[in-house]
Amino acid sequence: MGLFSHYVANMKQLYSDSPQQSHWWRGASIYQIYPRSFQDSNGDGIGDLAGITARLPYVAALGVDAIWISPFFASPMKDFGYDVSDYCQVDPMFGNLDDFRALVARAHELNVAVLIDLVLSHTSDQHPWFQESRSSQDNDRADWYVWADARADGGPPNNWLSLFGGCAWQWDTRRKQYYLHNFLREQPDLNFHCDALRQSLLDVARFWLELGVDGFRLDTVNFYYHDAQLRDNPAADPHVRKVDVPDINPYSMQNHLYSKSQPENLAFLEDFRALLDRYPGSTTVGEVGENARALEIVEQYTSGDTRLHMCYSFDFLGGGIDPHYVRERIAAHQREAAQAWACWSFSNHDVARHVSRWSELGGSSDERGRFLLAVLACLRGSLCLYAGEELGLPEADIALEDIQDPYGLEFWPEYKGRDGCRTPMPWEEREHGGFSTVRPW
Repeated sequence: MGLFSHYVANMKQLYSDSPQQSHWWRGASIYQIYPRSFQDSNGDGIGDLAGITARLPYVAALGVDAIWISPFFASPMKDFGYDVSDYCQVDPMFGNLDDFRALVARAHELNVAVLIDLVLSHTSDQHPWFQESRSSQDNDRADWYVWADARADGGPPNNWLSLFGGCAWQWDTRRKQYYLHNFLREQPDLNFHCDALRQSLLDVARFWLELGVDGFRLDTVNFYYHDAQLRDNPAADPHVRKVDVPDINPYSMQNHLYSKSQPENLAFLEDFRALLDRYPGSTTVGEVGENARALEIVEQYTSGDTRLHMCYSFDFLGGGIDPHYVRERIAAHQREAAQAWACWSFSNHDVARHVSRWSELGGSSDERGRFLLAVLACLRGSLCLYAGEELGLPEADIALEDIQDPYGLEFWPEYKGRDGCRTPMPWEEREHGGFSTVRPW
């Protein structure tokens, strides 16, 4: 903990003379908390908001500027909260809105900002919006999701693939149409070409800003819009390094030219930024899932002061690492995204922990952890530190019978999913690591 505090203090000093110092997010360190796995306060084996609040003094002692909390909204948990069924309610698994208010108040007492993970590209199929949308082709929310007719032969509208495996289109017998899902079939994609839908999502952001949040990590921010003509995606360039999806997934074989990263997204990001500007000090971190055009998109999404504040891509969230690659990625950012403000990350809830992923660097896990933490803190920009990274936690080896991640179950055994990086935080050297009084989830 002391080592990371030292790095953070040095980084703050680095930016202390900058004219942008009033923008706290520049050079900020953001500590990501996966709520299921941080601290269980009620003995059910699942982390919760009250548990996060209880551990905030530890987080503040690290010297971080903010926390980013992964989704805790009401959800059937098919994708562990990234399938939202009510944007304005806390899932009972994690507590309630009063627990969230208490968390924000305590964080602010400790001078720690609170960012929440806003999942706007899709909802759960249990969301009332989707239940109404699928009921007919002429209801009030009929165009709030991406619907399309079958081809003449009954097949899906185009060749788009789901990141979680298979076709990205699911037939719905009620509407007699296909709906788009870039992820699980239980996660239908919202239609950002619909004015009323976009306004409702801005209302969701306003709801949380009024509750005191200091900003948002925007999940899959480049997935918001799809090509209105539903054109087929071309094949991927085999020479482009895949950093956001394992090679065994056929999703990696396409260049997702039309299923995401559409130019219409810029106007929505400007509307989103205009809303945040009414809440001084609030900020955004956009997640850009892309291979071929990641830096181009990061540059577009953060250019000027009318769009996102920061973006992070998957530069260091997949594959191996060596000095040449680090130098090349830094040079690429300086060359292709010179006006963007980067937010760097080596680990998060979606990828294997980097202490294990980059074992080819040699040394012990502790030595690699310390060295890589120093590298991360030296990069120009802000950083996201995944809970446990300050301890040098390695990836956990999860048995097949314990795997819960649908992504891992789909591609086992070549890809074991994301459970190994989501195991509970070890607070103490005793049974269940001080995380819970019972066996963790």
